[in-house]
Amino acid sequence: MSSDNQQSGDDAHSLWKNREFLRLFFGQFVTNAGDSLYSVAVMWLVFTQTGSNTLTGIASSLLLLPFLLQIVAGPLVDRVSIKPLLVGTQLLQGGLVLVLVAALSTGYANVWVILLLIPPLSLNMLVVAPARTALLPRLVPNSQLSKGNSALTSVTVGLDTLFDALGGIFIAVFGATLLLLLDSVTFAIAGALFFGMHVPGETTTDDDEDDSVVGTYVSELRYGIDYLRGTRFIEIMLTATVFNFAVGITLAILPAVGNHYGGPGVYGLLLGALGMGRLVGSLLASSLKELPYGQLKGASYVLSAGLWIGAVLHPSAIVTIGLFGFAWIAAGVDAVMVETLIQKAVPDDVVGRVSAVEGTVSTGTLPLGSLFGGVMAEQLGPLPTMGLAAFGFGFGGLYFLLRTPLRTLSAVQDADQNTFETTLEEHTEDIVEAS
Repeated sequence: MSSDNQQSGDDAHSLWKNREFLRLFFGQFVTNAGDSLYSVAVMWLVFTQTGSNTLTGIASSLLLLPFLLQIVAGPLVDRVSIKPLLVGTQLLQGGLVLVLVAALSTGYANVWVILLLIPPLSLNMLVVAPARTALLPRLVPNSQLSKGNSALTSVTVGLDTLFDALGGIFIAVFGATLLLLLDSVTFAIAGALFFGMHVPGETTTDDDEDDSVVGTYVSELRYGIDYLRGTRFIEIMLTATVFNFAVGITLAILPAVGNHYGGPGVYGLLLGALGMGRLVGSLLASSLKELPYGQLKGASYVLSAGLWIGAVLHPSAIVTIGLFGFAWIAAGVDAVMVETLIQKAVPDDVVGRVSAVEGTVSTGTLPLGSLFGGVMAEQLGPLPTMGLAAFGFGFGGLYFLLRTPLRTLSAVQDADQNTFETTLEEHTEDIVEAS
């Protein structure tokens, strides 16, 4: 980020007076509303049309496919103009949702048509996470990164909370077709907001440079991998892979759990509780940045595992929804802190690549977990399978508490490249060749 941009941000603007940040903020707000609505609708349609946990797990896996493929977006985000990329994905998503609406309205939307449309819908989300991570340091000063990440994560999970809950209730009252029709409008609005955003230092790629971008793709990606190699972040990503495998299991079986307790309204409330917990955590994150990161994550994840088990064992739907929501607070805190750690420890010009590699490794097990969860629920039932998913929090918490290099990680506000014991200098020659 340029010093001019940082000085102007520090001296003339607060975070909420920064017009470009506000466009990113509200664009993220609206597009996440759209993502939540069609995800709820698609999952419920597949479950009610088939009654199969296995096919619902496949649908969930396809919806989560972008997490497995984020690694291909990092070099793209670092090398091309981000704004046209964001605008194009929003318009394409809106068009695909309208195709699904037409199929439902004409009676052609059987389960196979729905499953066929999920991958292109999901793949349009591919660039959102690395693009947001790469954009923020260009739009706000370094001193406001933590608050900016907290705000963007809060709006992301806040919209998940609201529209996941409302989506289930809306389907119960009006049906999935009307919900999807309204959903298509959100992507048009998000596209307009991103279109009006000015990005300082925005890169452009001429036609003559296209071959160069393609030709250097592998080396650009290796740069991001080399940057993380030999750091404590490798173990952080390991715990995240286990955690997200369990999350994938949970997302696959929630329609069946909601149906067990009463239908799409309860399914929406369970998703809403998940989002509310993450929202509360993301709002708390900036106030917890002075606490030692390793100890905070270890203790909070162990507590979350206990809350999760309590949610599964209690017979009351209301108590189950409440405990399930509380269990997700730790994940909301951690999401903000990890993103801030990357932005503080990694140079701006490679943060997209590093973020994409980290995101792919950490969350790539989400779709695999959904496939596994669907099959397991057919054998064990949805509630026992959900109970097993508590190991995601438990493993992460215990690993951090028992591993001294992780337990002793400093507070996020004090993070720098040395926080992760980066061995980048040992790979200088390889990285120079890759760039």
